[in-house]
Amino acid sequence: MLRPDPLNSLFATFHILLLRPPPPPLFLFFFFFSTKLFDGFTMELFCLSVILATILIIPFILKTFHPYVWMDMLYIRDLVCMLVRFLSRRRRRPLFLVLDRFLEQSVAHPDKKFLVFGEESYTYSYTDLQSNKIANALRAQSGYKAGDTVAMFMGNEPSFIFTWLALTKLGSPAALLNHNIRSKSLLHCFNCCKASVLIAASGTAVHILKDVLPSLLEQNVTVLLMAKDSDTTGIQSFSEQVEEATDAPLPRSLRSHVTFKSPAVYIYTSGTTGLPKAAVVNQNRLLTALVILSSNGVKQTDIIYVNLPLYHTAGFLVGLIGSIETGTTIILKRKFSTSQFWDDCRKYNVTVIQYIGEVMRYLCSAPKRDNDKDHKVKLAIGNGIRAEIWREFLNRFGNIQIREFYASTEGNVGFVNYTGKIGAIGRVNFFHKKLFPYALVKYDTELDEPVRDANGLCIETRKGEPGLLVSKITDIAPFAGYAQNEEQTERKRLRNVLKKGDLYFNSGDLMSIDEENFIYFQDRVGDTFRWKGENVATTEVSDILTICDCIKEANAYGVQVPGHEGRIGMAAVTLTDGVQFDGSKIYNHVVKCLPSYARPRFIRIQDAVEVTGTFKQIKMKLVEQGFDPGRIHEPLYIIDDRVKSYIPLTAEIYSNIQSGNIQL
Repeated sequence: MLRPDPLNSLFATFHILLLRPPPPPLFLFFFFFSTKLFDGFTMELFCLSVILATILIIPFILKTFHPYVWMDMLYIRDLVCMLVRFLSRRRRRPLFLVLDRFLEQSVAHPDKKFLVFGEESYTYSYTDLQSNKIANALRAQSGYKAGDTVAMFMGNEPSFIFTWLALTKLGSPAALLNHNIRSKSLLHCFNCCKASVLIAASGTAVHILKDVLPSLLEQNVTVLLMAKDSDTTGIQSFSEQVEEATDAPLPRSLRSHVTFKSPAVYIYTSGTTGLPKAAVVNQNRLLTALVILSSNGVKQTDIIYVNLPLYHTAGFLVGLIGSIETGTTIILKRKFSTSQFWDDCRKYNVTVIQYIGEVMRYLCSAPKRDNDKDHKVKLAIGNGIRAEIWREFLNRFGNIQIREFYASTEGNVGFVNYTGKIGAIGRVNFFHKKLFPYALVKYDTELDEPVRDANGLCIETRKGEPGLLVSKITDIAPFAGYAQNEEQTERKRLRNVLKKGDLYFNSGDLMSIDEENFIYFQDRVGDTFRWKGENVATTEVSDILTICDCIKEANAYGVQVPGHEGRIGMAAVTLTDGVQFDGSKIYNHVVKCLPSYARPRFIRIQDAVEVTGTFKQIKMKLVEQGFDPGRIHEPLYIIDDRVKSYIPLTAEIYSNIQSGNIQL
């Protein structure tokens, strides 16, 4: 009787398993039964067969029942590596800050392009020396001393980056003012950070500053203009002083007072009520931001296109700080341009782009070209892209990896969609949740507060059910709050969430988690809406409107527009007794006082503003009714920039908006 070769039988078994893996009980029976056929099989060979076959079949089982397990494991590995790197830097003495990483890059790659702006390029070495000159020129100012907070009123330009680096070398926190804000908002934002100096870009900044200049001078604020001359009393020319200053390095002793808890920058964000708030980004948080790009596979050889505002979290933390870690070249654009976007990407050989949801929609809405896929972009990183836009973007512009993420300027938890699952902002896993505990809790949108049980604790939502994202405030995940605004800081703290005495951060965002553990953004809660990539506080808009003498009360809110991300501004108002609606006057008022994204596009005239029993303005009903003149029988108006007025919203105009013939 011929005996079959045991090894050949084993290989044949593996081959069968690879082609058609049987269920685990059947495969174990198969191996056990095979041992009875061949006298040469020993128990050791049987055990070896089981082990090897199990190793081979596990990937097939996992791929069938847990298709994302390998991506989860790689993400956890990357997360551990990031933590190890972060902790090792935290232990270095003297303190290792983001500035030190930039200086490392300057020494290692002095002649590498760090920044490209139009036709001008700036190396790491030049950037280092230029920031030294600005720092030394600032030290010579009588109204400034190292460590003082300095406000920056600048757009996307090289001077922004040079100035910020100069301030870090002096140990001075930088308040990144939104250069679109005006008058009352601008003065409020400046006062939040208690700055002693304001450095402004040349150009339109002078015209804007004139409105608040008397107040600044009353506070003995030094106002410096990045220009060679200034014809405005109280605003000093600063460029010549910079040119004449030495480029000698700044002594480390100037920033010896800085700790990881020291403010690094103030980034302004609109909250649920009131004027913009200065979110405190301390040195520890800035250090963690270094890994944003590197953790998503960005290398030193990459080129990133930054067209989002540097005064915002996306442009500053992701675009600038992330590039300092990787040594990536930054292509800086003054502002986003649909028509120039892909031409710039081709011109500069861009490999990484940033986006917010609106950017992707604009790109997809542009006329198609034959060369839409002719580029070197391989990665797009950002947030707020809708599922249908995501699909359209990939189909039109090619196989670009999209890394959608969720984070907020002041928040203490974030998510990354590392799997490429269309529509999701991230994925839930055990390890991440242990490090950064969070929960989705039931939320009453009418009462504008979390639902609580008989014990006064919040109620966690089930899979697929939307809930408010709250994240536990811990040493690893702190919440630094808002500068000079303890009331708004406290509003973001949520107590007694899952047990008595605990403390969580209230994100103000509704999320849901599906059966596969993917997390999805649903909506914002409270008195904030998002338009053109900007958060708008409805209370601020209402306050601005009621300054106009023909408006008695105002209730601002956001409404959805077909084909647009976020919600567009609308206001329900009551008129002052005996005064008629003056569209031109209100138009001039909102244009003067509000940035374009915050201006209410629609105004609805009511006899009375509806309020709750606790005198909170009712918004949900208004939001649901939108701006449809067919549903609303009260006077409706739409802003018209051509005639510089609010004009009646007719059924024809409404129809053209719905069909996309009128773009908002």
